[in-house]
Amino acid sequence: MSVIKVENLHKRFGRLEVLKGVNLEVQQREVIVLLGSSGSGKTTLLRCLNRLEEPNAGRIEVLGQVVTHEKTNLNQIRQKMTMVFQLFHLFPHLTALQNLTLGPLVVQRKSREEAERIGMELLTKVGLADKRDAFPPKLSGGQQQRVGIARALAMQPEIMLFDEPTSALDPEFTREVLDVMKKLAREGMTMLVATHEMGFAREVASRVLFLADGVILEEGTPEEIFKNAQTERCRTFLSKIL
Repeated sequence: MSVIKVENLHKRFGRLEVLKGVNLEVQQREVIVLLGSSGSGKTTLLRCLNRLEEPNAGRIEVLGQVVTHEKTNLNQIRQKMTMVFQLFHLFPHLTALQNLTLGPLVVQRKSREEAERIGMELLTKVGLADKRDAFPPKLSGGQQQRVGIARALAMQPEIMLFDEPTSALDPEFTREVLDVMKKLAREGMTMLVATHEMGFAREVASRVLFLADGVILEEGTPEEIFKNAQTERCRTFLSKIL
């Protein structure tokens, strides 16, 4: 079942056209990895999906709702399709558990007891149950990002977007975040991930999309892309990061 449909998506920043007619369809339980150099449009594509960036043209449908329609309830969309950012964006004055319970309490109107129960289940899931009362400045970068993933999961989404989730981390903390993401993939979470972590893409991706100059230049299975890329642009990119 298609959960995301993107048709002829365009996005400009002033005179700079970042997305130039992107078309994409994502099936339920797929893990889509987005590859491409800085400026290729990966982050902009993810941010347009939930209208953190306003598209200039095109149509986006998520879980049967037309995101690009002016009357669409974006809060509902953003609960069903949550995003994990490159920087953690945790509230520094709240504990790890309080960061997780804020959304369910305020947006979903859950009771504090239920929100804390869900929060503790998710902290356990990402291996941080013992950090429930820790404030973000006392956590490592990898721990903060795992709390960020747990916070996104607290909204009980059907789709998760990841924008370079390990790029701000020291190498020693990258694996712990990728392990959580691999677990989510195995459990059937639909995921779109902009990343340069090739090991993750090889192991987990259903499809790999290579973006260049605002278009999807190439797509295929990890084996097709990594072993038999069809375009010189993609082969050159991969030669620099593999």
